[in-house]
Amino acid sequence: MEGLCQQTNKQVHEVQSYMGHLETSDKESVHLVENEIQARIDNIFSNLERLEILSSKEPPNKRQSAKLRVDQLKYDVQHLQTALRNFQHRRYRREQQERQREELLARTFTTNGTHKKILDVANLLGLSNTVMRLIEKRAFQDKFLMLGGMAVTCLIMFLVVQYLT
Repeated sequence: MEGLCQQTNKQVHEVQSYMGHLETSDKESVHLVENEIQARIDNIFSNLERLEILSSKEPPNKRQSAKLRVDQLKYDVQHLQTALRNFQHRRYRREQQERQREELLARTFTTNGTHKKILDVANLLGLSNTVMRLIEKRAFQDKFLMLGGMAVTCLIMFLVVQYLT
């Protein structure tokens, strides 16, 4: 039991050092390192199962300390497993954000697509085509009214400046 416990403890330390490599590895090799870590963690869990069986067969005076050592190893391995899952989740989320960013940058936007969607929504709300045409005509007229108002305002400002200077 003592030899298996030391071997398992050594494997836990190796996995901890691999976790350090995980942070510094490049995108291509990160999957290999993750798979290696997961395989080692699975191996440690199988060793822990054997250690639990062996600790229950220990003499009563050593049984408590043996179970305590096994529980401590289990606790350490569970933390390593959680750290690996957190790293994988962060990596997956980062890759997904990069993919979405690339999709947004590659997408071409057109105003006619937006105008069509507004018309579809208006039709969905039950506005008739004649009302829609009146709204579009009014928007076109309002554009010229705004431009005319801006021109008149600029002219008045020019005349005021000329008059006052």
